[in-house]
Amino acid sequence: MIAVLEKEVMVRKNGQPRPFHEAVLLDETIECLRPAPGKVFFDATIGGGGHARRLLAAGSELVASDQDPDAIAEVVTGLAEFGSRLHLIRANFVEAHRHFSALGVEAFDGILIDLGISSHQLDTPFRGFSFQYEGPLDMRMGPNIAQRAADLVNFATEQKLVQIFRELGEEPAAKRIAARLVQKRAEKLFETTTDLAKVVEEVVPRRGPRHPATRVFQALRIAVNRELEVLQEALPILSGWLKPGGRLAVITFHSLEDRMVKQYFRTVSQEWIDRPEWPEPRRNPAFKFRLLTARPIEPSAEETQRNPRARSAKLRAIERIQL
Repeated sequence: MIAVLEKEVMVRKNGQPRPFHEAVLLDETIECLRPAPGKVFFDATIGGGGHARRLLAAGSELVASDQDPDAIAEVVTGLAEFGSRLHLIRANFVEAHRHFSALGVEAFDGILIDLGISSHQLDTPFRGFSFQYEGPLDMRMGPNIAQRAADLVNFATEQKLVQIFRELGEEPAAKRIAARLVQKRAEKLFETTTDLAKVVEEVVPRRGPRHPATRVFQALRIAVNRELEVLQEALPILSGWLKPGGRLAVITFHSLEDRMVKQYFRTVSQEWIDRPEWPEPRRNPAFKFRLLTARPIEPSAEETQRNPRARSAKLRAIERIQL
């Protein structure tokens, strides 16, 4: 029987098609984590269950979390064949550790954090993640998140919008876009994804295959779901749950996430640190891991051709050492 903690299933609309989501860097991730019978893993963002299925099929036990009730509902059915070896937690991965002891877990052989937004979320209009479909300007990954993208677009100060677009979306036209949004919302509040995309396109005309609203939508999604704050908090918490020899693998999809993961991995895998003002190097008190990926692992050309949404994915990994 699958154990589900805090289960809350969001009603699906319009009979969303399967597959729910195609796992990215699947073979590379499994090779890195090395699942086997008797091992216990944590899948922090189970999504459609692609990585989870491979971990379970190798005979491992799996604890998995997701804040999206649609994802939980999907894997309850899709992974039912694995029975009691799968334990599900409906929560953001930064909060999931509060349930580990209740499940009898003392430490993990491996942890996976896949930070990508699922195809289901992007392709479900009423979730409001994509400008390709008209839907409410929402972008919340879970129902417990109070603030919607519409709340930011309609009520945040112009200065705050500039900051969001510039820092979280790395949008060069952040100031001009924010000014136009403030001007437009004074006439009529923004309600839909297409409302927002059209106004951004007025400021930044479309050139090439990338829609000019891409960075704005990314920035709003990150802000609404506090993605960078959650990742920064979760990395030390979850890595602390690894047993010696246990591995943490993280799949990122944009430069801000990847930079944060790269910096954290470097910090905890560097045995000695040195500064100009010190007479000699000092042992790093954070040193507990071995870096497995000097450079990130990226999708093959074959994978990106099959699944264009994988093109920006990067996999990095560390292994806990015995001190």
